[in-house]
Amino acid sequence: MPAPTRSSRSSGGRPGGQRRASSPPGLTWEEAAPAPVVLVRGAEGLLVDRATDRIVGLAREADPDVEVTRIDAAQYTAGMLGVTTSPSLFAEDKVVVVEALETGTDDVFADVQAYLTAPAPGVVLVLRHSGGARGKKTLDALRAAQVPEVACDAVTSDSDKTSFVNAELRRAGRRADGAAVRALVDAVGSDLRELAASCSQLVADTTGMIGVEVVERYYGGRIEATGFRVADAAVAGDAGQAVALLRHALATGLDPVPVVAALAAKLRTIAKVGAVRGRGQGALRDLGLAPWQVDRALRELRSWTPEALAEAISAVAQADAEVKGESRDPRFAVERAVLRVAAAARS
Repeated sequence: MPAPTRSSRSSGGRPGGQRRASSPPGLTWEEAAPAPVVLVRGAEGLLVDRATDRIVGLAREADPDVEVTRIDAAQYTAGMLGVTTSPSLFAEDKVVVVEALETGTDDVFADVQAYLTAPAPGVVLVLRHSGGARGKKTLDALRAAQVPEVACDAVTSDSDKTSFVNAELRRAGRRADGAAVRALVDAVGSDLRELAASCSQLVADTTGMIGVEVVERYYGGRIEATGFRVADAAVAGDAGQAVALLRHALATGLDPVPVVAALAAKLRTIAKVGAVRGRGQGALRDLGLAPWQVDRALRELRSWTPEALAEAISAVAQADAEVKGESRDPRFAVERAVLRVAAAARS
């Protein structure tokens, strides 16, 4: 069984192995390795699965006969961990994976904390915790014991999704230009598993540098129909294009809620940039936006007055309430909001 590893780093794991100082402490999934106890925590299921699979795979490389057992923490009963980790008749090494620790019974937390004082030899215990307050005392005990911790936090920002795509392609020995990565994130970036699958498809089906024309050939319809493309057209004042994209998106299964969210995010960005644009580059950097977001918002602000922006934000706020239950026809509500935003942009 591989030797234990420990994590005492102050920077957290990022998608694709990059790190950011503001992230919680932890290893990336690519650094996950067998140890007497390993904590895999975070809400990004794909990365949690990859970290777990990597640990199991490395344990099997060391011992092809290693026994792998999975325990559902929600169904846990007292003493189960001791039984599962106890030596077998033939003394095989073991990997024990406790799933969804955050849903666990009081018994699993008590047994895990007791186990920390004397881990069983030849056993790798993997504890998966997707977040939340439940089990905090146990998490604190794990960190106090300095067990390796793999950070699998949710990947939500466009910049982290872009990093993820670049890392996926790099691992496969491939590259994509910036426009292609942007287009792929726009098309399928709402779900990391789908984004990973799309990277795999592009790697398998194409050769050489992946350009935007390749991404558009595979995912063009989806790129054109995302909520952000609807928002872009509406903010540009192109009501016809915005409504056409919206109707296509809704017809292919897009829910009205993310469209309204995209409109709101777009208008918030413009409002933030507009509020500080006269204070210099330092103030713009302090917004925490990517440079391309700032540049785009500055261009879009040329078409907006403060009054028009306030009117558009009010329209989107009304639509947000309507698509979340205050209207019997969410589709009509979001289309009306798109038209009102486009009209405000032209005013």
